[in-house]
Amino acid sequence: MVEPIKSALYPPVKPAADAGGGQRVPGRAEAPGAGFADLLEQVSGAVRFSTHAQERMRARSIHLSQQEEVELARAIDAASAKGARESLILLDDLALVVSVRNRLVITALEQRAGEPSVFTHIDSAVLLRRASKEM
Repeated sequence: MVEPIKSALYPPVKPAADAGGGQRVPGRAEAPGAGFADLLEQVSGAVRFSTHAQERMRARSIHLSQQEEVELARAIDAASAKGARESLILLDDLALVVSVRNRLVITALEQRAGEPSVFTHIDSAVLLRRASKEM
């Protein structure tokens, strides 16, 4: 049996109790609202949309189908494989700026005829074609 080292310089650390009487890891703060579902979403590789991106998509009536979201996830995987950090993903006339590491869509907009679009703070671009809408 191994006995723990006893030292006055390094007293044993006891987990602090939280308000619910449970134990938490010292020095590890939990973000408000962060829970298992959030962690699972990050680990599962799901694409998330920032509040800003959600507002832009709602205001511009931009909707992604389930298939388009799958293609977006694949585009993020491809960008990640090449070492990209902030990527512009073009899906026909739709432009999405994505944090590749966080799998987070930062903003979204559709190209309008005659209007130039300038994107800054990106290090890569991925071009996709939307699946045909024929049934």
